[in-house]
Amino acid sequence: MLLQDLHIHTIYSTSDSSVVPEQTVALVAALNHARIVGISDHFENLVDGVFEHYVLEIRQAGLKVGVEVDGHSWAAEATGYNVDYYLFHCRDRDADYRSLDKLLATGKPVIVAHPNALCTDLSRIPEACLIEINNRYVWRTDWKKFYGPFKDRFKFVIGSDAHQPNWLGQAAAQFAAAQLGIKEHLVF
Repeated sequence: MLLQDLHIHTIYSTSDSSVVPEQTVALVAALNHARIVGISDHFENLVDGVFEHYVLEIRQAGLKVGVEVDGHSWAAEATGYNVDYYLFHCRDRDADYRSLDKLLATGKPVIVAHPNALCTDLSRIPEACLIEINNRYVWRTDWKKFYGPFKDRFKFVIGSDAHQPNWLGQAAAQFAAAQLGIKEHLVF
């Protein structure tokens, strides 16, 4: 069993064609693949009257409530919603780096999601942020070169980025973290 998995999508991420109809909150909860499980669907899919039902379903399943915020254009609005944590797409844009301060000001954990796939400059990320090593994207870059210089600066979270039940695993990300000598930070 995994210690934690906080980067999981469900059918609430309606704009994501990778999510299959079977990927429901109930199924993720029933699979019980990690001690701490969080659902972090795409925030932009939750703002039109869906959020309350989203939170209710996740809390009733005994899981943590997160949202994946796609850059600066959604960050300010996301701070007004009651979640346990944020996943944030921080592309290499000044506005995205500035938005991290808004999210951090909420006092909730902020996980910079798949930074190697988004070309995030980790030297510009506040040390209070958590950095994700993502099972889905870890191989998209030279992960030793990308994460290595920052392994002592940040706390790291390993995520599956599961869009389908068969994606609920972290073998590749855990391998990369072990090779770097990174111990996963438990958020909750």
